[in-house]
Amino acid sequence: MENIPFEIQQQIIKCFGQCFYYKSTVASFMRTCGVPEPLIIRWKDKPKYIWAKSVLDELNQNEKGKLIIRKIASEFFRMRDVPDEATSRNDGISALKKLKKLIIQNDIIDKNPETNNSYYQSQKELKIKKLQSKSIALNELKEKYFSQFSNQNVQQRGFELEEIISKLFKINDIPYHNSFRNTKNTQQMDGHFRFEGFDYLVEAKWEGGFVDSAKIASLKQKVDTKLNSTRGLFLAINGFREEVINDYSNKEAKILFMNGQELVYILENRISLQEVLTLKITEASKTGNPYTSVMNHIL
Repeated sequence: MENIPFEIQQQIIKCFGQCFYYKSTVASFMRTCGVPEPLIIRWKDKPKYIWAKSVLDELNQNEKGKLIIRKIASEFFRMRDVPDEATSRNDGISALKKLKKLIIQNDIIDKNPETNNSYYQSQKELKIKKLQSKSIALNELKEKYFSQFSNQNVQQRGFELEEIISKLFKINDIPYHNSFRNTKNTQQMDGHFRFEGFDYLVEAKWEGGFVDSAKIASLKQKVDTKLNSTRGLFLAINGFREEVINDYSNKEAKILFMNGQELVYILENRISLQEVLTLKITEASKTGNPYTSVMNHIL
């Protein structure tokens, strides 16, 4: 079988480097194209460009390998867009367009648009399964949350709430550290997570009435004794007293407020946890209001 032109192979290597960011995605793409697993893992610790070049050099050694290179070219040709993970979408699209142009000029693959794109089909199926699994997990978490309304043991209910919050963050792929104390055992934190480059200390209260400013002061003190990049998230199931919003607006408190109704919206999958956090962070940055409601964003 005739080798694929050198220029096309070089552009394939460039596409591997610019269309993907994570090596796991590169490996998944290669597997879908039929690249043998030993070749995939042999150079996986190398930079993507060297990794791709080494795989192509090996595949060029026999007829079966040359067929796989054509399969790789075919899969790239049928890509309509680059993955969201790409470092620069424009660079990835540019590399992809140039490869497609070279493929058309050299007429090396079947360009029938009806031909199945196995890589993207498999990725689509995986995405659907992941969304289904997330929906099931959220529903189970929602049922657990609602079951706690009849729990008269306030301390136990608080522990259950902490577990619900922890699982909610993990379901949404946000790294979360469960309840812990500091090294001097002087501060108890209900949880900790990292989001968009900032660290957040979590405080959660499920009490009979509204949370007052004194409760918030405890979290503010914990936040103030940490690095400047540390913020707080206070979840009060029954909401906050009106003066709390005024006390912690425009005061560089660095604390976001969330209530139980907003938690329900997330558990019902009406809005994602990431969307809620992003909304509250954006509005707090613009207006100083730590308690922006998500109500208008889901109705």
